[in-house]
Amino acid sequence: MVFGLFRRRRHPEVHATYTAIVAQARQSGFYSRLQVPDTIDGRFEMLMLHMILVLNRLRGEGETVSAFSQELFDLFFADMDGSLREMGVGDLSVPKKVKKMAEAFYGRAGALAEALASDTRQQLVEVVDRNLFAEAGNPVAASAIAAYLREATDLLAGQEPGEIMAGRLRWPDLPAAA
Repeated sequence: MVFGLFRRRRHPEVHATYTAIVAQARQSGFYSRLQVPDTIDGRFEMLMLHMILVLNRLRGEGETVSAFSQELFDLFFADMDGSLREMGVGDLSVPKKVKKMAEAFYGRAGALAEALASDTRQQLVEVVDRNLFAEAGNPVAASAIAAYLREATDLLAGQEPGEIMAGRLRWPDLPAAA
């Protein structure tokens, strides 16, 4: 109880936005229709992609939004830390694994931002295929997910930061199948 007094308190809006991101990343259609591997790694990749899209949208929107984005990022990694511990990863290994997750996050964020800024769709398809389907490439599914990511980026761009920060994110419908 005493230790809880010293924990950093997050705003309920941060939790609402994070919950909305997690809910979208867990849509069963990604795993059934779009063939994303329904594994820990596959789910982590989908969550990262959605986090990156939201954080990219909020970039450059001022100090308040920047502070919100940092809290959202911190909550994401606190959740990853907690998940690793729940899966039984030892206390000494958790920081190393979280560091690897952070490196993966930053790598994906850079590659995704570059691909979304590209004039061609192929770069985005390659980023998706390389990261979501690392075990066995799936260009058809990667193409469908790339189209989804482009549409999600456009939808987020049309949303006010306040709506996003309140957890009221609009996402596109999932493609029918890959």
